[in-house]
Amino acid sequence: MNSAPALDLEARAGGDDHLSLRLWLRMLSCTNLIEASARTRLRAEFSTTLARFDLMAQLERAPGGLKMSELSRRMMVTGGNVTRLTDQLEAEGLVVRGESADRRVFRVSLTPRGRRTFAAMARRHEDWIVETFDALSHEERTQLFSLLAKLKNGQSRAAENRA
Repeated sequence: MNSAPALDLEARAGGDDHLSLRLWLRMLSCTNLIEASARTRLRAEFSTTLARFDLMAQLERAPGGLKMSELSRRMMVTGGNVTRLTDQLEAEGLVVRGESADRRVFRVSLTPRGRRTFAAMARRHEDWIVETFDALSHEERTQLFSLLAKLKNGQSRAAENRA
C-alpha cells in the first residue's frame, strides 16, 4: 500500500516558494477537500448534489421566495444552471415556481416537503462541518476564524480601492 500523501494543489509549490503562495495553495487544498467530502456525503446520504443543496439553502433564507435572477446572483452561477436545478427540484416536489408582481418573472420557494428535506440535509451538513474542524481545538478555531476575517477584510478593502 502506498503511504505517500495524495497530490493536491499544494504540490504546485515547493519549500523555496514564498510562504504566502504556499499558504494560498494550502487554503485552496483545504477548501477543495472539505467541499469534496460534503459533495460525497450529500450524494451518499441524500442522493443530491451540492448545487441543489446550495439552491435550497438560499430559498430557506428567503421564506417569501426568490426571483430566478436573484438565485443566480446569490449562487454565482448562470441563469441556465438555476433553471436546470429548479426544474429538477420542482419535479421532485421540493420547490414551486409562482408568479411575482411582475408576471414575467417567477419566484421560487421551498414547498413544505422541501423545507423538511432541506432541514434534514442542513442538520447533517452541519454535523459534517463540525466534524471537519474537530482536528482543531476551540482556541485554534477561534484564532483561525479571526485571522481569516482579517484577511477577508483586507481583500475587501483592496478590491474597493481597485474599483
